[in-house]
Amino acid sequence: MVGESLPELTDREDVLQPLLSASNSSSLHEALEFLIQASRDAVGRAELALRNILPTVLKLVESLDRASSREYLIQILKLLRNLCAGEVANQNSFLEQNGIEIVLTVLRSAALAADPDFGIIRFSLQVLANVSLAGTEHQQAIWLKLFPNEFFMLAGILSQETSDPLCMILYTCCDGRPGLATELCRDPGLPIVASLIRTVASVGFREDWFKLLLSRLCLEDIHFPALFFKLSEGDASENRGNTALGDDHFSSEQAFLLRIISEILNEQIDEVRVPNDFASCVLEIFKRSLRIVDFATRGKSGLPTGSTSVDVMGYSLIILRDICAGDGVGDLKKDSVDAVDMLLSNELLDILFSLLRDLELPSTIRKTLKDSENQELISRSSKLCPYKGFRRDLVAAIGNCAYRRKHVQDEIRQKNGILLLLQQCVTDDDNPYLREWGIWSVRNLLESNAENQQAVADLQLQGTVDTPELTRLGLRVEVDRNTRRAKLVNIPGSYQKSVE
Repeated sequence: MVGESLPELTDREDVLQPLLSASNSSSLHEALEFLIQASRDAVGRAELALRNILPTVLKLVESLDRASSREYLIQILKLLRNLCAGEVANQNSFLEQNGIEIVLTVLRSAALAADPDFGIIRFSLQVLANVSLAGTEHQQAIWLKLFPNEFFMLAGILSQETSDPLCMILYTCCDGRPGLATELCRDPGLPIVASLIRTVASVGFREDWFKLLLSRLCLEDIHFPALFFKLSEGDASENRGNTALGDDHFSSEQAFLLRIISEILNEQIDEVRVPNDFASCVLEIFKRSLRIVDFATRGKSGLPTGSTSVDVMGYSLIILRDICAGDGVGDLKKDSVDAVDMLLSNELLDILFSLLRDLELPSTIRKTLKDSENQELISRSSKLCPYKGFRRDLVAAIGNCAYRRKHVQDEIRQKNGILLLLQQCVTDDDNPYLREWGIWSVRNLLESNAENQQAVADLQLQGTVDTPELTRLGLRVEVDRNTRRAKLVNIPGSYQKSVE
């Protein structure tokens, strides 16, 4: 019986009887099992709300000796979680009955133990997370109890079980009360997010709440620079928010943050308009990474490579690529500047073309040359791709910049970039999908631009290499015997037809 297993409840008929009656059970264990099952759907939760079960469950939590009743405590927390899942009457009752403080007491005890109980912490956080969904009053109440000390303590727990529901609480509160996002990304809140990012970088995540939180803070708001530089392994307090740092060091957590942001942006590429401050910061990070990366060694894998500096460079380039894919024409406020135009005004195109020109030729073209010619071309090339896909990402970023932007198309022609882009329309062992991105870029370069189409039509043939993929476009590879440089040119009679 209940009294035998839990002596502290022997004289608590006011707690036990309502639960036993509501479940038609003879023991607490049976009652909890029944109520957990009944509270899994909206109808069951509503019925239990009418019976006013939640206050009794909170009294039960307060009555338990947590050191000897972990199994029961887990069951009770599951029941509370279910009761507060979308049932407003239960969520309100939880707030009125001091539920936050009651659960927080359990949470502190489990988290501060010599051996933290991740299960109890997780279920406690899930209870609070479900309550936070009730609205601004509930969010504010939770925030006042947990910010900043409890949030910071919880953010540092190295457990995927606990970081997921913590992210849910932080996201829900910040999304429901925008001012909290700003509070979270300033002192004393900033260490919370930095610690959480370090934790997730170490243990990973299963649910989307971490991405939703970062999207809210970094892409929908302006807090990315502060978060990024807070993650520096050294003391970044003097440089917080400053993208022009003098040192040449990145942390693995900074690379991880860029990786997740790149995934979020790619997943929401048609939905998110990034702040210009974010785009500018990423460009400065990319520039800074270029000073660190060793281009003398060809990368053997795609991202992530295991090299922090290469990963920072690669993910910042991918983010720039996807920013440039945004088509925001017509959505801008008067006198505002499109993020792409802002990046272009800060020499993005010059940087991309400089890198592309310095890279060795794609493998398809290198294989067409005689050994002596190949070695000479390799010796002339100052840079190798530091990861598989680097050339492709450069080409993709340029192609996205040129999409329906005539001033960019013209600038590429004026910078003598047409031949360089044509040269990228080939397969490359070190750059999967280079051909597809090259073709996409050339298509964008020529679309509705008679000057660029004529520039391609005027190319001189001096010796060719057959490339079936390009022949279908009316193009082919050519090697200039004097300069020993390779390029793509049009096939007479077929190219103009291909662009109509």
